[in-house]
Amino acid sequence: IQKLCDRVASSTLLDDRRDAVRALKSLSKKYRLEVGIQAMEHLIHVLQTDRSDSEIIGYALDTLYNVISNDLEEEEQEENLPKQVDDLGSQFTEIFIKQQENVTLLLTLVEEFDFHVRWPGVKLLTSLLKQQGPQVQQIILVSPMGVSRLMDLLADSREVIRNDGVLLLQQLTKSNAAIQKIVAFENAFERLLDIITEEGNSDGGIVVEDCLLLLQNLLKNNNSNQNFFKEGSYIQRMKPWFEVGDDNCGWSAQKVTNLHLMLQLVRVLVSPTNPPGATSSCQKAMFHCGLLQQLCTILMATGVPADILTETINTVSEVIRGCQMNQDYFASVNAPSNPPRPAIVVLLMSMVNERQPFVLRCAVLYCFQCFLYKNQKGQGEIVSTLLPSTIDATGNSVSAGQLLCGGLFSTDSLSNWCAAVALAHALQENATLKEQLLRVQLATSIGNPPVSLLQQCTNILSQGSKVQTRVGLLMLLCTWLSNCSIAVTHFLHNPANVPFLTGQIAENLGEEEQLVQGLCALLLGISIYYNDNSLENYRKEKLKQLIEKRIGRENFIEKLGFISKHELYSRAAQKPQPSFSSPDHMMFDHEFTKLVKELEGVISKAIYKSSEEDKKEEEVKKTLEQHDNIVTHYKKVIREQDQELEELKQRVNTLTSQNEQLQATVTQQVSQIQQHKDQYNLLKVQLGKDTQHHNSHGDTFQMNGIQVEEVGKLKEELEEWKNKHEVLQGQLREKDSVIEKLKSSQLETGTTEQSSQTSRSGGSEHSNELQKELEMLRTQVQLQSAEILKLQTENQKLQETKASADPGLGDSGAAAVNSSELEGRLEQEIKELKSEVKALSEEKESLKQHLDSSSSTVAILQDEKSKLQQEVAESKKEQDDLLVLLADQDQKLSALKIKLKDLGVPVEDEDDIESGDQGDEDEDGDEEEQD
Repeated sequence: IQKLCDRVASSTLLDDRRDAVRALKSLSKKYRLEVGIQAMEHLIHVLQTDRSDSEIIGYALDTLYNVISNDLEEEEQEENLPKQVDDLGSQFTEIFIKQQENVTLLLTLVEEFDFHVRWPGVKLLTSLLKQQGPQVQQIILVSPMGVSRLMDLLADSREVIRNDGVLLLQQLTKSNAAIQKIVAFENAFERLLDIITEEGNSDGGIVVEDCLLLLQNLLKNNNSNQNFFKEGSYIQRMKPWFEVGDDNCGWSAQKVTNLHLMLQLVRVLVSPTNPPGATSSCQKAMFHCGLLQQLCTILMATGVPADILTETINTVSEVIRGCQMNQDYFASVNAPSNPPRPAIVVLLMSMVNERQPFVLRCAVLYCFQCFLYKNQKGQGEIVSTLLPSTIDATGNSVSAGQLLCGGLFSTDSLSNWCAAVALAHALQENATLKEQLLRVQLATSIGNPPVSLLQQCTNILSQGSKVQTRVGLLMLLCTWLSNCSIAVTHFLHNPANVPFLTGQIAENLGEEEQLVQGLCALLLGISIYYNDNSLENYRKEKLKQLIEKRIGRENFIEKLGFISKHELYSRAAQKPQPSFSSPDHMMFDHEFTKLVKELEGVISKAIYKSSEEDKKEEEVKKTLEQHDNIVTHYKKVIREQDQELEELKQRVNTLTSQNEQLQATVTQQVSQIQQHKDQYNLLKVQLGKDTQHHNSHGDTFQMNGIQVEEVGKLKEELEEWKNKHEVLQGQLREKDSVIEKLKSSQLETGTTEQSSQTSRSGGSEHSNELQKELEMLRTQVQLQSAEILKLQTENQKLQETKASADPGLGDSGAAAVNSSELEGRLEQEIKELKSEVKALSEEKESLKQHLDSSSSTVAILQDEKSKLQQEVAESKKEQDDLLVLLADQDQKLSALKIKLKDLGVPVEDEDDIESGDQGDEDEDGDEEEQD
């Protein structure tokens, strides 16, 4: 070895050094210590200097692996060697990693693609991690891209390197959360699940097992990685692992191991020790992807090996624990039997069957506990199967309650204990069910009256059965009576119970009985603490005096302390799953240990309290209850007010939006009404001017002769009335169309009062104006009729005058002819005028009818008119303001005109222009007269 080391150190030829290293490799297994001591330094030097030659590097790495690794051949191992061998590998590893550069160098060599370098490099690094894990992990963690370089091994196409890469990552990720996170975020989950799928899931070989162990390392107690696994939808990819056929006989040992690890991986994700939020989200994901359903299929399948069935029960337990959705699904699962039975009933049958394996019975108990954990609905269903009204009288089907009662009173102490604990979980934190269970009556023997379940439990206790049975029954009674005063009253009502408990506590018995004494003390303490003093003989004060006389307070407290000091109590308090090495150690339940912690202190205080303190405490309790009731009441009121507030806010928002829409509609309609008003005023002004113009023409025409003037005047007035009539009809049609539009818009929107009010107000204003105009029309028609009568009388006078006129004129034939022609024309015109007046009166009647219909419409709208008075007032105010502004402008204009006149600029006023026009007309008239 020394010579070979010298050759490695001093030879200049690479071939010589390579041969020397090969020779050292062949000696390294047999002479491990000597090669390690003498050659390690030279081998490391070779790794540093001869990297160009992959062969010598491979030999050097193999030699170092043989020196450091403890994987010796079986024939070389003897009984006295293992400890010495372990020390040797650890010492050589320590020497190698003392220089951190050696590990960094090894990481670089692992990156080489050459098989003869990469594979021995992976094996050597794995061996280093086995020997000095934490130190090597730290070196890899601080080296640049150290973990990432090792992750590339999973992508190697050569299965040997990939599989050894999985083993390397197993060692690398042990108990190091930082490396676990880096590996997970380097896409490890995707690659490992792909490998498992390629290898055939649970039917795969040892590679699947290694991948599952690595996944466990990455997920166990690592909340960050668990969340990443769930968020990456990798839970869904676990479902195909648990697909089993109808024929489950002849599973290979490797398949059983793989399936066992797969189930454990599911449990890692839903472990009760994980944060509740993370566990809950994983449980929901497992239900939605069908994983829970698949597990229940295995649970009910035939031919599944016992250890896989046990682990499946434990896995289902933790998947449903505290998750209402999953618990409800589990309650609906039926076993494939004839007739179908609920899975819970089938499992309970296994639990109370003493022929079943102990671990299987423990698993079923855990499953039942998880089903009832925070599941009041499930608890109610179990207890209801015990109540008289729901028990199946035909006896065709066995219920969960009947199985629990059967187990509770069987001869097998383990069945007694399991049934008692299961029933205690059905009552956990549920005061209503504790009271209902008091109604349960049991028929003990033929001819005897039925006995209550509570009484039967105390009867078995007093008969002195096995310790395990008594412990189970005492745990059930303590859970039942805690926080339930009615149950305490029922318990104390039996006069034999208190003397039995005090007798048990007062005796000095062996170590086995100390546990029973402690539980009896706890039960008596609960009977005092939750006593409502309804039984005169067993009031709190009297029970305390009894303890003082028969047992002694200090002795009582000491016996009470036996429970929490017991070794089995400490084991049970660690985790919810009941795991016992043997049936004899099955004494305490996890949930019961919580109850003991809660009650031990308060019972100790209650024993030492005086009656006055008890009274004060009761008063405080009552005050607190009242206070709680008041707080609850106010919380309810606040909740209701919050709801009302939210509703009102929504209503305000909708009304605000409606109001904005209505404001826009009102503004638009107001502008339209204003336009109509302006048009109407303009028409009135024009009609007034036309009337003045016709009057002036009538005055000038009257000078030409009395009769011709009057007839012409009548014709002009007739034309004027026709025009007015047409104008009025046109206006009436416009107003009718406006009213119709407003009515239709009111029907279409149907939502607002303001828009309808606005339109109705417009309609009512126009109707009023129309009515006024029709009244004027009536008066004018009457005046016209009077003028016609006047014309007729004048015509008669004219004829009489002509008859008594000049005889020369009378003899003249032309004059007579003219007179007769004039009379005929006059009569004809008068007839025409009368017919036109009649037609006008008929049109007046039709207008009157139309006005009546409009008046009825106005009457309908009249009741809503008042609502718009305020808005009309505001509009009038605005108009007044406008008039004031116009007056101011007129004053300013006149002032400016005066100034312009003063400055000598010729300015014509509107009045001057109008008077000038009138003067022109007068001049024209004078000229006509002269002609």
